[in-house]
This record gives sequence, structure tokens and C-alpha cells, in this order.
Amino acid sequence: MNDQANQTLSKVPEVTLIFWIIKIAATTLGETGGDTLSMSMDLGYLLSTGIFAALFAVAVIVQIGAKKFRPVIYWFTIIATTTVGTTLADFADRSLGIGYAGGTTMLLILLGLSLFLWHRTLGTISVESVSTPKAEIFYWVTIMFSQTLGTALGDWTADSAGMGYLGSAALFGGVLALLALAYWKTMVSRTLLFWVAFILTRPLGAVLGDFLDKPHDHGGLALSRFSATAVLLLLMGACTALFPQRAAQKAH
Repeated sequence: MNDQANQTLSKVPEVTLIFWIIKIAATTLGETGGDTLSMSMDLGYLLSTGIFAALFAVAVIVQIGAKKFRPVIYWFTIIATTTVGTTLADFADRSLGIGYAGGTTMLLILLGLSLFLWHRTLGTISVESVSTPKAEIFYWVTIMFSQTLGTALGDWTADSAGMGYLGSAALFGGVLALLALAYWKTMVSRTLLFWVAFILTRPLGAVLGDFLDKPHDHGGLALSRFSATAVLLLLMGACTALFPQRAAQKAH
């Protein structure tokens, strides 16, 4: 691909059905993977957050350094955001005692601030415009906040609101279905619909992950976190290999 063609492409994938399938798998993996380190390996929320945050920082540096969209690098960075989001939200909610409602509110404010500053600085928050280092930094910071917010929101609905894992999954799945309907049937901003959907796939993945690995007396299936994480990682790998993804067309 020549330089002129490269300039028309962003550093993120085209938003298609397979994108959302892999994204939900990644967010579910983030929950089981985060819990594997903090709970099954008994490293605690703080240390686990530090480990995942270091992986996230390295992944973002590699992603920004890449000359073009690379699916493996991109999805590894997404996984890093979901795992650090899981342990960071759990640390804030449980170790700091902020609670699910407090953590959700704080993260919603941080996410809104990140989107506001991104738009104020670059004039757009469209993912198709993510082709420069500055845009990528805003993109990944925003995603990290959204993944952490999603974890807290999922825990809030499943535990504090008493909806349980399956009830919460049905709630978030239903809202995502409505967003898909709005995409096809209305003229609502595609950028707005994308970010709302992106944010809500995280609590969906969080409650699905909890449903897989939490004990029976907590409403889960009590599956091995190691096995669930491995299966989800294989699913992501298979989807990436079988359904090649293209870079999104850069917004002009």
C-alpha cells in the first residue's frame, strides 16, 4: 500500500458485525482474565491493576508505533483495557469502598471529560479519524475509562440492583439491540451510536464473565477462570483469522 493510500486509513478496524462479536468476547475475557489474576491467583486488586496497567501502557505504545492497522496489536490492546478496567473497577468499588454507584458515577464523569477534551482538541470523536498519535492517545484513554465504567455498571446492575447476571445480560443485550435498530432505521449520529454501543458492550461482557466463573450460590456456573479465559482467547483468535478486518476509512 502506498503512502497516499495509508493516509486514507485510520489505525482502528472498520466497524462491522465481526467487530462487535470480537469486542464482546474481549470484554468477557477481560472479566475472567482480571478475576484470574486478582482472585484465582490471589494477587489482589491493586497488584493486578498495576500489572495490567503496565501491559496496557506497552500495548498502547506498540499500537501507536505501528505504521498501519494491525488486528493482533489492536485486539491485544483492547484486551489490556478490559483486564485493567476489571481490576481497577473492583479496586475502587471494594478496596476503596466507593461502591458500585459511586464508582459508576465517577467513571462516567471521567469518560465524559475525556470525550469532551478529545472533541475540543481535534474537532471530532469519530473513530474513523484515529490516524494520528494524538487521536490515538485520546482514543485509548477514552476506551480505558469506558471499559472500567462498564465493569462498575455491570456489577451495579447485577449485585446492587439485584438483577443477577442473566437479568443484567438481558438488559444490556436489549439496549444494544435497540441501538442496532436505531442505526438501521434512524438518522441518529453514527458516532454517538458507536460510543454508546461500545460502552454498553463492556457491562454485557462483565456480567457474562461473572456468570461463567462465579459460584453457583452467587448465580454463576462456577467454571474455571483459566479455562474460560483460554476459550475466549481462542474464540477471538479464530474470529480474527477467519474474518480478516480492514482498517476504517479515515474521516475527511
